[in-house]
Amino acid sequence: MTPNFKRIITQIIFNSSLFLMLFVGVQNSTTKSKVNLIIDETVHLPLGFIVGVSFIFGSISGNFISINLKQ
Repeated sequence: MTPNFKRIITQIIFNSSLFLMLFVGVQNSTTKSKVNLIIDETVHLPLGFIVGVSFIFGSISGNFISINLKQ
């Protein structure tokens, strides 16, 4: 297995487990908020879900950027 492929699989497993834990943890959240986009607003989502998804997306995009820089 190539090191890049092994790293991608590890990051997918890690971020998927974070996403599943996020769903379990957000079940009892009462604080809900909207995200203002350029065109429209989103539906009311728990604040922890918005922050958690942002963190996971940043982790995924940072991983792909670092793989591209090493090549």
